[in-house]
Amino acid sequence: MMRKTTLIALVSFFYMVLPAQDIITNKKGSEYDFKVLVDLEATEVQSQGRTGTCWSFSALSFIESEIMRLGGGKHELSEMFIVRNTYSDKAEQYVRMHGHLNFGPGGAFHDVSEMIKEHGIVPLETYSGNPSNEEKFNHGEMDHILFGMVKAVVDAEQKTLTPLWKTAYEAVLDTYLGEIPEKFTYQEKEYTPRSFAKSLNFNADDYVFIASFTHHPYYEEFVLEVPDNWMMKSVYNIPMEEMMEVIDHALMNKYSIAWASDVSEKGFSFRDGLALIPVDESKIKKSGKDNENFSDAGAEKKSTVFDAPCEEQNITQEMRQIAFDNYETTDDHGMHVTGIVKDQVGKKYYIVKNSWGLKHNDCDGYFYASEAYVEYKTMDIMLHKDALPKRIRKKLKIK
Repeated sequence: MMRKTTLIALVSFFYMVLPAQDIITNKKGSEYDFKVLVDLEATEVQSQGRTGTCWSFSALSFIESEIMRLGGGKHELSEMFIVRNTYSDKAEQYVRMHGHLNFGPGGAFHDVSEMIKEHGIVPLETYSGNPSNEEKFNHGEMDHILFGMVKAVVDAEQKTLTPLWKTAYEAVLDTYLGEIPEKFTYQEKEYTPRSFAKSLNFNADDYVFIASFTHHPYYEEFVLEVPDNWMMKSVYNIPMEEMMEVIDHALMNKYSIAWASDVSEKGFSFRDGLALIPVDESKIKKSGKDNENFSDAGAEKKSTVFDAPCEEQNITQEMRQIAFDNYETTDDHGMHVTGIVKDQVGKKYYIVKNSWGLKHNDCDGYFYASEAYVEYKTMDIMLHKDALPKRIRKKLKIK
């Protein structure tokens, strides 16, 4: 089931006297030797291209795995259907808020569940969101035009807005992303977006969002203060140790997780298939730049920490909070956690499905995030409420 790179050992006597077996590692030539504890089924890795839509790709990947877990079969869902509807709703909210709202390509996991509740969903084959058939998505031009339009509406001199701005705005979305189908045929059945969503047995109300910060009380909900939370949705707040317990409990009980995290740390190297928090980060050499959305895998980094297990920092709740308060931990990226591995010295890592395509590393578009990295850099997670340990679910008063 694993789609990560495997290397077959042929030279060691140990492997010569035993049946051939796979050694899971992060890249060719690496000394990391990962033993798989759990690896959950996921759909194929996609590429978000030159867009800031990781939140849609990661949340839909998670939902696709949930549909499979719930017995609904394997379906590739349309990320750009979600993006298209989100852009529409966000524009109306921006205008209603007189421009005092973050308007851009970013979003959050609950955007996806809310869009499915409100608008339904369609298969990827029905709506590609790429009417120009470009090799990869590139929303740079569209993003500038859309922002220019809504800003012009808010800044217009006339006191009364006409209803025409929304029609013009929707026409731009239709041009760049394609018109949303009212009906479509899929697997020899006719659906609307809403009827197709119902057929998948995905109930958005069964999913919860968890974070861990000290500026709000534990075991209560709060609105996560990040720019991309334009819907102002709430998350549950629990201590870091319990957040990690939730993650491990979910994965070991065959529930995957949508993971929002900061990926700008020196120890994050998608090219090397690893995300780490080394004790000494000064020796990590970087060449090139991290692009705004990190969707071309960012800068190239060189260090021995990516070649063999290293000592990592001991993460505390206080460290998490300071990094968040100082803008060192921001809502950079959404991903899908599908499993757990341990290296040869017993350190734990999480198997992470990314949305940067297949060509940037030796892990077929996945990478391994250390336990320390997840402790330190997790913004929030999305998971099924049944994946929560019973005692934590009770503390949160989730029925």
